Amino acid sequence: MELFTIMCVRDRIEAIRWYEIFFGRPPDRTVGLEALWQIGADAWIVVDDRDMRAQRVGGAMVTLAVTDLDDTLARLAAHDIPYGPLDTYGNGVRHVEVLDPDGNSLALAEPPADPNYARK
Repeated sequence: MELFTIMCVRDRIEAIRWYEIFFGRPPDRTVGLEALWQIGADAWIVVDDRDMRAQRVGGAMVTLAVTDLDDTLARLAAHDIPYGPLDTYGNGVRHVEVLDPDGNSLALAEPPADPNYARK
């Protein structure tokens, strides 16, 4: 099974530029008018601005587990992309929310480096 998370946007070209900065690379695939970034073995983020998606612009919420949160936040800051406050949960997970230009939420969560960490 594969997962395709659709990020409905108003302007595909503007969104692609933003997502290239967010992911640190261009789309891994383009299918028709959709730009796709592979975020896992069978998981994709899809940017789509087709009219059929217009009512859903800005409504996506996704959380991505990362191992390089500080590097990602530095890249975003270098491009003046704002993000919410960095929180650290009781189990040690560091978490921050980033909104794309249309208000879609991409949260980043980094588990602690501790090998004894258990997802709770």
